[in-house]
Order: sequence, then C-alpha cells, then structure tokens
Amino acid sequence: MNLIVDIGNTCIKIALFEKNNLIEKSYLRDNYLDNIKSILSKNPVENSIVSNVGEINDELISVLNENTRLVLFKNILKLPFKNTYSSKETLGQDRIALVSSASYQFPDSNVLIIDAGTCITYDFKNHNNEYIGGGISPGIKMRFKSLNLFTSKLPLIDVFDDFNLIGNNTKESLNSGVVNGTIMEINGIIQQYHDKFKNIRIILTGGDSKFLLKRIKNTIFADQNFLIKGLNYLLEANIEK
Repeated sequence: MNLIVDIGNTCIKIALFEKNNLIEKSYLRDNYLDNIKSILSKNPVENSIVSNVGEINDELISVLNENTRLVLFKNILKLPFKNTYSSKETLGQDRIALVSSASYQFPDSNVLIIDAGTCITYDFKNHNNEYIGGGISPGIKMRFKSLNLFTSKLPLIDVFDDFNLIGNNTKESLNSGVVNGTIMEINGIIQQYHDKFKNIRIILTGGDSKFLLKRIKNTIFADQNFLIKGLNYLLEANIEK
C-alpha cells in the first residue's frame, strides 16, 4: 500500500493507494502529522512519497522513514517524460506530478493540464511525451486578495459565486471582474493551444476545478485526483523493488 502526502499552499492532501487504485483520501489544514500516524497504525503501508511547496517537516520525514520506504523528490531518478524545461531546478514538484500523471495516462497524446488552485498553472506535454513548459497566473482567491491588499477601499471577498456580467455593486463588480476574467483567460489559453497543436487533450484539476468546469466552454476532462495519481505513479516507478 502507498501513502501519498501532498503539502500545498492552502491544504494538505493525504491519499492511500493499492498499486494504482485510490483507496481513500482526505484534505487537512492542520494536525496532519497525527492523521498520518493514525493511517500508518491502521493500514499496511509499505511505501510513501511527499510533495511540498515549502520547507519539509523533519518530524514527518522521520515518521515516514521509520515506517515506510520513503521517496523524496530530490531522490527521484525516473520520470515518465522527457523534461525540456530550461530551469529544471525551479520546476515545482506539483507540476512534475501533474505531467507525470498525464504521461502515464496519455503517453502518446498532446495534453494541456490546467491546475486551478492557489495559482493557476498550465503545463503542456506533447505526443512524443516531452514536457515543453506552460504558464503560471494568480488563482481566483489570490486575485481577490490582491485587489484588497493593493487598494485602500476594495473589500476582501473570500466566497465567490455566480456573477453578472455587469456588477451593480462593489461585490458584484469584483465577482464579475475576477471570475469572468479568469474564465476568459482559461478559455483563451485553451484556444491558443488548440490553434497550435492538433488533437490536444485538456485536463482540469485543482481546488477550483468544480466551480470552473461548468463555466468553461471547451471540452475538458476533469479529475480532482490527477495530481495525487501522478505522485503515486512516481512512487511506483522510483521505489526499490
């Protein structure tokens, strides 16, 4: 059994896999170490992998090393794709996991992965299984926070919902500008990729993917587990058999 730990900007995702089958998952904001200890005590976990956006927790590493065969990103030798990114040392672990997931599931396809979370990332791998690169822009919540932080009067909206094109008050105007702008950005970028590459698959994942899915006009394959599946693929490929 494999334990996947993905420590993101806003939450921690924990998942259990039996080979490539997802058994269970949970989303936490704190006390994740106690949760992991509980999982280890109740399940026959043999292998683990940790992905993190910041500094890694030494106690977490110690617990996983004591109880599992742990794979850290710095020790990953086998990638399922050719990485042509020019600054490989700054390529985020989350983006590597997303491209790995695309490579395992669609090795012979052009794939654009859109991860709508704290940031919105766009990652493209071609039909030759080469990772070319992509783009990074602010996520929906970050756009709202920026408008509040860098102005003196605009309020912070932490819950966004359906919007009118023409906002009739400040909250509606913020919703219209941020949400409509995000949707137009995503649709526009997808169209540019369609214009440049034939037979491209579009993958949408991340915390805001459910909200965005029904508002994006393009044909999209949505999978909120796309990243953790990628981490599990990487773990399976890099553990010592």
